[in-house]
Amino acid sequence: MKRYLSVLTVAFAAMAFAVPAGAEGDIRYETEYNVSLGILPIARASFVTKVLSSGYTISGDVRSAGIVDVIAKISAQTSVSGVLMKDRMQASRYSLVYKSNNKVQTYDVRYRNGDVVKAEIRPTPKRKPRNWIDVTDRDLKSVLDPISGMIVPDGQDVCRRTLPIFDGESRMDLVLSPKGSSRFSVGDVEGEAIVCAIRYVPKSGFRKGRKDIEYLRQATDMEIWFAKTALLKVYAPVYARVPTRMGPLYIRAVKFDG
Repeated sequence: MKRYLSVLTVAFAAMAFAVPAGAEGDIRYETEYNVSLGILPIARASFVTKVLSSGYTISGDVRSAGIVDVIAKISAQTSVSGVLMKDRMQASRYSLVYKSNNKVQTYDVRYRNGDVVKAEIRPTPKRKPRNWIDVTDRDLKSVLDPISGMIVPDGQDVCRRTLPIFDGESRMDLVLSPKGSSRFSVGDVEGEAIVCAIRYVPKSGFRKGRKDIEYLRQATDMEIWFAKTALLKVYAPVYARVPTRMGPLYIRAVKFDG
């Protein structure tokens, strides 16, 4: 599950919240999501976003559920903080704490003007596996964190985008393209969602030839649905589908400001 966490984090984080630059006053927003492998529930996620005059913070908590929770206790806590720009949310710090049973791994990334200036993994990996593709200095220029990178202000093209993501270990491109529209329903909220196909392109920070990486790279049925929020009139996802070798992962909003 760890290898899919980067893609899941992107999907979750995009669902967490989106706020346009220039929003006035302090804002607090909460969202919740369920994750299933096919029809089996495997995880739950919750996010809290705070927008202040000095910037923004988004914190998320993902925990295993159902049969996965019986086999292994898996959780992830992620957070990002930064400043509001005219056309985007620009991160200054991103962190991820991944726990599997008694093992804990922490990723901490610092950004300056869109470039990574520091990236740390604790505990430090003892050695790199064979066929490892190193992250270069060039890979860390003009990148996005996995949370703020998926926010789409109103008026911008939702699907025609390539997102250069660095998650603390791996550098990837997420290539979005239009795939039509679909009706969605979350609780008592119904509406029309914009459907985007996603293509996963690994760049560096992974072992070449790894089966789960190759599976994601070749996948053609990954998608995410964006709908406009009522509160701030921006686009945030309400549904995502991530293929895995064990079957498709479905991420569904159970609370949405539609």
